[in-house]
Amino acid sequence: EGMALPQRILFPPEEICMDWQQRERPGAGLCNLGSTCYINVILQCLTYTPPLANYLLSRDHSQLCHQQGFCMMCIMEAHVRKVLRSSANVIWPRAVVRDLKFIGEEFEPDMAGDAYEFLRCALEAMQRACLSGISEVDISSQTTTIIHQIFGGFLKSRVTCLRCQAVSDSYKAFLHVLLDIKSPSSLTTALEDFVTPKKLDGKYCLKCSKCEKKVNSSKRVTVHRVPKVFTVCLERAADHTGKKISKIVEYPEYLDLRPYMSDTAGEPLLYSLYALVVHSGDTCLDGHFFCYTKASNGLWYKMDDESVDNCGIHAVLRQQAYLLFYAR
Repeated sequence: EGMALPQRILFPPEEICMDWQQRERPGAGLCNLGSTCYINVILQCLTYTPPLANYLLSRDHSQLCHQQGFCMMCIMEAHVRKVLRSSANVIWPRAVVRDLKFIGEEFEPDMAGDAYEFLRCALEAMQRACLSGISEVDISSQTTTIIHQIFGGFLKSRVTCLRCQAVSDSYKAFLHVLLDIKSPSSLTTALEDFVTPKKLDGKYCLKCSKCEKKVNSSKRVTVHRVPKVFTVCLERAADHTGKKISKIVEYPEYLDLRPYMSDTAGEPLLYSLYALVVHSGDTCLDGHFFCYTKASNGLWYKMDDESVDNCGIHAVLRQQAYLLFYAR
């Protein structure tokens, strides 16, 4: 309905396994190579994303990869194998830090960075790796890689002319969602805000194709197709000065995405929390990142660079969360 069908499927969704194929103790902690805590937390959260870890542990990518030089999928494959399969307690994520500039031009090995920015760039680098060597791929087919099949969904944007009530819909693929938390005190109220229609007037007026001029309109964004893994960033930057919104925003262990869909009728779409990133510090420009992840043995661990410590769900749900990872 309004969305172009992909001409080819690059990775069959039925081959994605959402449950751990092997259950084992948690893997190694990661050495901080100067100012790399923002990298370490994202590597850990991706390592404990079951469908991604299952795929990377299968080595399916590297066996077929013809990429010369930097390949983010090959780097992640080697990293995840090392973390989960070696007997070491601490691992140096040297390959990731060495190739930092290929992941994102803004990152420097000896400078602090932002975990959300690194997640965004890491997913995009993995997406590029999945498309490398494949020629002539239409836009819709690009959203059928293993990365989009795991993390990707679609948002629907409906603009309604407030003069003639004409409606126009557009669709956009996403790998993560950024939520405003200036007023909301919980993830669910932030999601309600996200899907609440916004009025477009003044300089934000859009041209209505029916009225043929700029008019006041209303825009509503909803989740049109859900991802297998729903990744959320709670926007803690208050403004461009680096001021931080430090309040606790409540988030549940189990989340139903159905109320935020284009079609709210039907079965609940249940997700369970499996990882989160916390930023500690007074401003967004300094401080420290650590994370909590659920290992394949079903237990939660606090992962703070080199240290990996067992913890309970109550501690997990009481954090000043920055990034949240939920799996279907």
